[in-house]
Amino acid sequence: MICSQKKSIPTSSTSDLDQVQDHITAARAKQIPESMARYHEHEVGSDQCCSVVIQVIDAPVSTVWSVVRRFDNPQAYKCFIKSCNVIRGDWGEVGCVREVQVVSGLPAATSTERLEILDDERHVLSFSVVGGDHRLSNYRSVTSLHPSWPSSSSSDNNTSTGTVVVESYVVDIPNGNTKDETSVFVDTIVRCNLQSLAKFIEHQHIISNNRSQGRSCRLKDNF
Repeated sequence: MICSQKKSIPTSSTSDLDQVQDHITAARAKQIPESMARYHEHEVGSDQCCSVVIQVIDAPVSTVWSVVRRFDNPQAYKCFIKSCNVIRGDWGEVGCVREVQVVSGLPAATSTERLEILDDERHVLSFSVVGGDHRLSNYRSVTSLHPSWPSSSSSDNNTSTGTVVVESYVVDIPNGNTKDETSVFVDTIVRCNLQSLAKFIEHQHIISNNRSQGRSCRLKDNF
């Protein structure tokens, strides 16, 4: 199960996990291999919440991954981030640390984040929040990309038509807030980021295709 609990620590009720599984089912979780689902298994304590957001993007995995993997440039698509600086290590190395400046209007100013996973073969990125001026303590996020396949009724069901982006997280529930309030707040941010990613990628993909078609037309004209 994606975003499942492990029994090594006191756990919260399973209601939030049931909701997560409902989201997965609604988003055609069958497209996500079991071997990849393990990356989205989080230890969830009684004072934490866990959730997952899924976004389908009309572009190849390689195109989407080229943007998502840039741990040093999250502001390319994350609309709530103003700037980012890698303050420790090289950005492509696991263990490097970045500091992001958050746009005004949110209950945060900065966030210090460490890269935990960067798997170019499996298209998985994970980071954890290790400091900063915000209320999301012990936040850990995992993002994975998967080919989006056509329906069985499609005439060409052997060709990937896009990308399924899965982003799960676990985070402490801030004092004074409920689990539902925390989930709604973080889900909204993650969903906005993934929707922004989809718009950014699909726009770039259209531009790239138009350029390719333009070059093809010019070659035909010249010939």
